[in-house]
Amino acid sequence: MASHSSSKEARNKAVTKYVKNNYDRISLRFTKKSGLKAAISSHAEKRGENMTSFIIRAIKETMENDNKKAQP
Repeated sequence: MASHSSSKEARNKAVTKYVKNNYDRISLRFTKKSGLKAAISSHAEKRGENMTSFIIRAIKETMENDNKKAQP
């Protein structure tokens, strides 16, 4: 019978493989001095969103607005 550690390792390996094959990843870096991460987090929390959901929504809305402006 397999030990817990090997099934845990197999599960982690499977999850890692799934994420790699099904998700794109974007990394953002902010200087700690800017306080931008805290500001984004606070704003998202006030709206009942997590940071990822807020950032995705902000990007989508900005792209929609930009596309509307670009249309004649």
